[in-house]
Amino acid sequence: MIRCALEKDLEEIYNLGNKITNNFCQTNNLKEILNDEYTKILVYEKDREIISFLMYVELEETVDILNIIVKEEYRNKKIASCLIDYLFSGLKSSVKVITLEVRKTNKAAINLYEKFGFEIINVRKKYYGNEDGYLMGRIISE
Repeated sequence: MIRCALEKDLEEIYNLGNKITNNFCQTNNLKEILNDEYTKILVYEKDREIISFLMYVELEETVDILNIIVKEEYRNKKIASCLIDYLFSGLKSSVKVITLEVRKTNKAAINLYEKFGFEIINVRKKYYGNEDGYLMGRIISE
């Protein structure tokens, strides 16, 4: 089941985020994010456990995907695809472009984003410390 995150989910989201990014807790105040009018978190819940989440910022004409994280044992089961589909299905009609950053070496994620029509817009040198990142985007047709 996909739904918007609730305050009761924050510990599980932090735990999942910290498995992927060492400083997830330090860089994300999830309690504030839940009350932010622009930043949203979708969770994928299975058997009352959060196994994935997608965090994004939605402005009037743009959406920036900040994180998509899936528990390791649930990867390659189309969960990230379901979250992206869910995000796309709920976009405001005014949204014209969706962007995200991804590690240049994260081939699985790049392939996923390309399946959804994202293209590499730019290379961000050393965006992930010593590793380059890609800025990817997708224009939303009217």
